[in-house]
Amino acid sequence: MDLVHKNEYEVNPRTMALVAGYDSLGQIVTEVVEREQRFYLADYPSKIIDNSCRYFASSLEGRISGTKQVAGFTHKPPIVISQTMGMYFFPIISPKRKECSWIAHKYIRSYEGESDQSTTIIFTNGTSINVPVSVGMISNQVQRTAQFRFTLEDRLKNSAPRNDVVAENYA
Repeated sequence: MDLVHKNEYEVNPRTMALVAGYDSLGQIVTEVVEREQRFYLADYPSKIIDNSCRYFASSLEGRISGTKQVAGFTHKPPIVISQTMGMYFFPIISPKRKECSWIAHKYIRSYEGESDQSTTIIFTNGTSINVPVSVGMISNQVQRTAQFRFTLEDRLKNSAPRNDVVAENYA
């Protein structure tokens, strides 16, 4: 596998998944799966997620804390990298582990369990990935992410300033 070395990759609205893998030296690398392309980075997925959260003025730890506050999820919590861009991701295992892959919620078309207890995730563009966790776990993560997304977006919608408020004049 050829590694594309990008010094500054941020998760973006085209990112469908960050999949952990190993290079020829046994080091964890990330396969970046975007709508039109796939490539490898020399960092592990949660580090890329953390850097992307920092690009949007937070951190992975901060996003996890926010998820706990909004939805009460403490284990394998889904996160929002950018709510305005619709970038909601969920981890397949504990995000503290370097081999944790991250999946973009909005690109999942379907998923199916395999005989080896792994799961194939099919994206909206027809491409797919296989992850080493059960279909039940993926189903749970998809549902939790949907719940988190709904709760957060509802909270933001209901706390938005009203358009009928007029500022006072200072005469």
